[in-house]
Amino acid sequence: MRPVGRGAILRSVARDIGIDSGGRGRLFRGVVSVADPLVSVVLPVCNGAATLPRAIATIAGQTLRNWELVIVENGSTDGTGALAEAAAVGDPRVRVLGLPERGLVPALNAGLAAARGALIARMDADDVAAPERLERQAAFLLAPENRGIGLVGCGVEFGGDRAAQAGYARHVDWLNALATPEAIALHRFVESPLAHPSTMFRRELVSQFGGYRDGAFPEDYELWLRWLDAGVRMAKVPQVLLTWADLPGRLSRTDPRYAPEAFFRLKAQWLARELKRRVGPRRLLVWGAGRPTRKRAAWLEREGIAIDGYVDIDPKKISPAMGGTGRPVLAPEQLPEPTDVFVAVYVAKRGARELIAAELEERGFRAGRDYLLAA
Repeated sequence: MRPVGRGAILRSVARDIGIDSGGRGRLFRGVVSVADPLVSVVLPVCNGAATLPRAIATIAGQTLRNWELVIVENGSTDGTGALAEAAAVGDPRVRVLGLPERGLVPALNAGLAAARGALIARMDADDVAAPERLERQAAFLLAPENRGIGLVGCGVEFGGDRAAQAGYARHVDWLNALATPEAIALHRFVESPLAHPSTMFRRELVSQFGGYRDGAFPEDYELWLRWLDAGVRMAKVPQVLLTWADLPGRLSRTDPRYAPEAFFRLKAQWLARELKRRVGPRRLLVWGAGRPTRKRAAWLEREGIAIDGYVDIDPKKISPAMGGTGRPVLAPEQLPEPTDVFVAVYVAKRGARELIAAELEERGFRAGRDYLLAA
């Protein structure tokens, strides 16, 4: 996608919400209506006093002016609530919801319920938004050619130490490579394809498909999988518009709901639904015959998926009937034609996953049609 000039952004948004060219500046440079914002920014926070003022400042400095910031103060004990209230006194577009500490999902849903904008953007207290973030994402969703897109993300800058946190930095690089609806949909079973605080979506998606769910799983990934399964199309603007913090105390590092096994358990139910749509009369093979892969593939079987065999490059694993499963383990060169089998790639190692995809493509398999990357 080509970068969109500021003038084109202004004209597109003004046209789509009914503001003529003479009044378009009011949308971005002045407060159009405190009671009727275009964008609601939902920011849940618990004990974020050290970073919240900076996050608020990056929203206050947005080039799009017709927004509200809904801060859901979730039982903080470090003065976060006082900082949020002070911001609300200084700017009527800032609203504060005070909740007892009930966890992230209730806070997120409270923010969604309070949001008044047609578009909802996510933000976290430790992240930094570029000044044009809301403007560019709103313009994208309001452009006539994007009416079929329900959610838009953006490029993300890794906000941690790349040397010390190389794995997370590589994840950010992987995220940034997924920009089109097709790429996001095809790769959704590998990892979460969107940085949660980088997203903006249409408010009606919540009423149509539901908001966040609480459980032993990452709440944002569950939302993306559920909405994608329902047919919601998601894309990203190419510009880097958010610096995504990677602090030692973030939930994704400390909460078991964000552990790797929680991701695999969650994705199994949605991957199973997708496989039932795509496999048809073909046999299903799982690429990866090691113990961790077989354990994770067993969650697919609990969802009603029949696994007919495995594929592996380890000669020691190749067998007409693997012990304990009774199923064959094939070498890649033994793969039948894609008209006969569908392959779920359950190898999680970066680099190996891409090599497997290249091998399948060379043998005539096509992503989505004949195989899915699932780890």
